[in-house]
Amino acid sequence: MKRNLVLFGDGLFADIAYEYFTHDSNYQVVAFCVDRPYLQCEQKFGLPVIATDEIAEKFNPAEHSFYAAITYGQLNRVRERFFNQAKKMGYTPASYISSRAFVWRNVELGEHCFIFEDNTVQPFVKLGDNVVLWSGNHIGHHSEIGSHVFIASHAVISGCCHIGDHQFIGVNATLSNNLTIADDCMIGAAALVTRNMTEDGFAKGARSEVSEGARRFFKVVIE
Repeated sequence: MKRNLVLFGDGLFADIAYEYFTHDSNYQVVAFCVDRPYLQCEQKFGLPVIATDEIAEKFNPAEHSFYAAITYGQLNRVRERFFNQAKKMGYTPASYISSRAFVWRNVELGEHCFIFEDNTVQPFVKLGDNVVLWSGNHIGHHSEIGSHVFIASHAVISGCCHIGDHQFIGVNATLSNNLTIADDCMIGAAALVTRNMTEDGFAKGARSEVSEGARRFFKVVIE
């Protein structure tokens, strides 16, 4: 039998989490919840949307798991707040691992992780609590990812890296081997990181200059 699941949040990530948990897991989503000031609708996908301060009354924590479908605001501290709040209520944290992800047998997973399709997580990797791996990342052997981390699509973390807590790693970022990334760092899209980063570091990614002229380059004639 499927385990009943409450999703904290009702935004785009909650939409995606609903799809994956519903069609590729042993969980059945039964409700969404948000903080009362942000309660704007009564239903989502035919399921009730309930204020956080009422959710435990209507969905017994002893009989339900939860997932906080929140992205990376405040370096994942918003998702961390909901994660801690739901656990204090007595809900059990749920994790999702796509059936189309490659996660080696001895990978150590913390609580409340969400691993999308096409991720490769190699042997001896350790993931902390409340980690999101969006689609198509490579996590190299013997690397350690801390807690409350969000890694966007197609990032490459090479072998033996140590990634601290509260991180955001952007699309197509690349980290070379044996790096240490301290807590509270942001690595931007397409950034190449080849040396250690201290706490509160920001590695800006490559940015292309955008200008007009595509039609001229391709000799497009508009009649």
